[in-house]
Amino acid sequence: MTATDPMHGKTLEMILNHLIDHFGWDELGKIIKINCFINNPTKKSSLTFLRKTPWARQKVEKLYLSII
Repeated sequence: MTATDPMHGKTLEMILNHLIDHFGWDELGKIIKINCFINNPTKKSSLTFLRKTPWARQKVEKLYLSII
């Protein structure tokens, strides 16, 4: 039997929403120190940055996996 991928079917927006609900912007900015989480954060600007920046997206996905 193969293990199911916990990221299967999860969009970046769903992951970001979950992290914001769980931590809030302030805590999220302390955990993952990127400008889009620290300076005037919005979902739209964060999603744009994360879609263009693989290393930042990996950090977000790793944090998400650590709390589910």
